[in-house]
Amino acid sequence: MADIRKVRRRIRGVQNIAKITRAMEMIAASKMRRAQERGLAGRPYSEKIEQVIADLAALPGIGLQHPLLQQRPAEHIAVVHITPDRGLCGGLNGNLNRNLAAFILKQEVPVRVVAVGRKGRDFSVRQGCDMEAEFTELGDRPSLLDTLPISHIIIDDYANGSIDNVYISYPRFVSTMVQTPVVRQLLPVQPAEIPAVSNVDYIYEPGATDVLGGLLPRFVEMQIYHAILESIASEYSARMVAMRNATDSANELIGDLTLLYNKARQEAITTELLDITGGVSALEG
Repeated sequence: MADIRKVRRRIRGVQNIAKITRAMEMIAASKMRRAQERGLAGRPYSEKIEQVIADLAALPGIGLQHPLLQQRPAEHIAVVHITPDRGLCGGLNGNLNRNLAAFILKQEVPVRVVAVGRKGRDFSVRQGCDMEAEFTELGDRPSLLDTLPISHIIIDDYANGSIDNVYISYPRFVSTMVQTPVVRQLLPVQPAEIPAVSNVDYIYEPGATDVLGGLLPRFVEMQIYHAILESIASEYSARMVAMRNATDSANELIGDLTLLYNKARQEAITTELLDITGGVSALEG
């Protein structure tokens, strides 16, 4: 027979856990909406700036002049690894870190890691990665100014030739239920292909070279900032789903424990009645 007191205490404990996970789900849902709006709002700007850079790079003798567009043999690689600072968001952190590990194992040259987020930093330290820099506690609503130090490290290292390729690892927000780990090239900048319909002759002032020189660093800064926004949106979406699943599991466990408690209580009452009946029979006999 199950101990009724232990079962009752466990029911209360699981009920308290369910209250906590429910509260965390509601908090994540409220923050998720704002994070999704900020992440999705930056996509049109990112796509448009890619088109302008593609148009500038296509001009004769312009694209090869800027160092951020120059291709060179990859002897040193850097990865900007963007992860959340906190856990309790399902398999998001594990998927991001495994994706980074798989990417590093495929490389034949040394790889440096710029960790953005505590979970990615801890993973890189445990695996013995070459850590160049780390950035944590950016908050739920970072501004572009908060992410500029990350961009400046990458741009300066690439411009002085200490690294030859730069990749960015982050969770791409697809929907509330789906967040896809992505590793894509950031430097050298790969100009997008211009659709034939969108091929327009632009007039650049003061000149195409000056505009490209000012636009490419802004492009790198925006790509990193947008990836951080997508990471925040993915984090809260994953946390909301994980806490909802935890709440449902806790409620299911409460139902099973309540059934066990009722059976144990019924068994105890039956045993007491049998003892009383037996005592009465013995007295009457």
